[in-house]
Amino acid sequence: MEKTFHPLFHFRQTLWLVSILLFIFPATIGCTNQGEKKFRVAVATFMHETCTFCPDSTTIADWEYYGPPARDVLERHNPYVDGFKQMASEFGCLELVPVISPERSRGGSSKSWITKKAFDKYTNLMAEDLRKQGPFDGIYLALHGAMAVAGLANPEAEIVRRLRKVAGKIPIMITLDLHGNEDHSLPDVADAVFIVKRYPHYDSALQGERAARIMVKTLRGHYKPTMATRKPGIITPSVFQGTGVSPAMDIMERARRWECRTNDAYVSVAFGFAYADVPNVGATVMVVTNNDQKLADKIADDMSEYIWRVRKEFAGKKLPKTKEGVALAIKAVKEGKAPVVIADHSDRTGGSSWILVELIKQGAKNFCITTLRDEKAIDKIKKSYRMGEPIKIDVGGYTDKFAGDPVTINGKITFIGKYNRDETVVLSFGSNNHVILTEHLMQITNTRIFQPLGIDPAGLDIIVLKSRVHFRRGYYENGFAGSIFEVDAPGWGPADLTSLPYKNIPKDIYPIYRKD
Repeated sequence: MEKTFHPLFHFRQTLWLVSILLFIFPATIGCTNQGEKKFRVAVATFMHETCTFCPDSTTIADWEYYGPPARDVLERHNPYVDGFKQMASEFGCLELVPVISPERSRGGSSKSWITKKAFDKYTNLMAEDLRKQGPFDGIYLALHGAMAVAGLANPEAEIVRRLRKVAGKIPIMITLDLHGNEDHSLPDVADAVFIVKRYPHYDSALQGERAARIMVKTLRGHYKPTMATRKPGIITPSVFQGTGVSPAMDIMERARRWECRTNDAYVSVAFGFAYADVPNVGATVMVVTNNDQKLADKIADDMSEYIWRVRKEFAGKKLPKTKEGVALAIKAVKEGKAPVVIADHSDRTGGSSWILVELIKQGAKNFCITTLRDEKAIDKIKKSYRMGEPIKIDVGGYTDKFAGDPVTINGKITFIGKYNRDETVVLSFGSNNHVILTEHLMQITNTRIFQPLGIDPAGLDIIVLKSRVHFRRGYYENGFAGSIFEVDAPGWGPADLTSLPYKNIPKDIYPIYRKD
């Protein structure tokens, strides 16, 4: 009698056979065919978001405050590089070679123009290390996009030019921050550019993964990166760019729709960094396709035209000034909507006292300034006081012309030490009020700072942060804040961009020069 088998048996038999074949020939899937060579890919980073209106240049001393340039780029906490590493490990055919790269700069975007001397030092170090360790099959660069160097246009493109001069005609993949100020100069010298779509930047690692995936496909000859770039002619302050609200959310969703319905297309939008007085400031669209210039142009045109259509909603908002914003915060506390977060988004140097002064003037209680930059007060306190001692001292109000006046604090010292790698002091006064002093501008994006400093964040009524949008991940999206107010206090990062003394930006950019 002929035997019959249930169809499930044949399915299991097939799975068993496939498993055996994969065990015997593992290199036939994933990255490599058996015997395929490893591709050597150099990895480097040089990132800075430069506020050219701030008073102090970014020097070699700032770049090396946390340590000299090193080849530890694959071990640093950089989500773009982490994503690239992860995807490279999944493919298995990329040998990643770290290239000497500078550390992060002291003060971040509270610093002004990077000196040409500093830029040349680190770019040339990178190029020389590339030469020593070469040859390479490809280069991956984690850049920012809003770097501004004294006397040099398009610094990110210049980094790529100098490295390509050493490495030759090999694929160079770039990842950028959403705040990049770029134009055609970068894709003219790089092969592909990938930019984060979310602010806060949740998808930084994803862009690193994309760069690695296209690197592998390009090296194998399966992808020919073809780019189109557009400048919609719009400039927006960072505080309007959060992608949790429209029209910023709609712009990025449009880019994702193009990617979902178009094979092998990558659609990026940089909203730009308005606080850099450079010619390529403002929004940029960059599209990568697989050897399809017509498609790249079509998508780039559509994205650019859409951004222009929503320009009024995107660039024309108004925010409360200091007095009104603080009054709204105090009112929210009385209505039971605490803790209230005040975003002092315009303070780019970190030492602005405007909101602290107004809180005291309006009789606010149970608040914390998180944080106030004052290296002078910290130095004085460390030399002359101990924790727990009473103190009367002036803080803040000197970092730049928008910093306001120093504020006299009559209270006690409740913390002296370090938070992360920065010298930190906490002054407590009045009715459970606190000022956290730090050496540099510190953008606090979550509540982790409070417990090590002896402060209960849930017990506060008002928390003032020197932040634009990033704070929302740790105060809004997790449900911590009862209410949030973005306050347009004086500073080098205002929502009203017409108040800034631009000299180098395009004369037809909306809404500063071009009106409806």
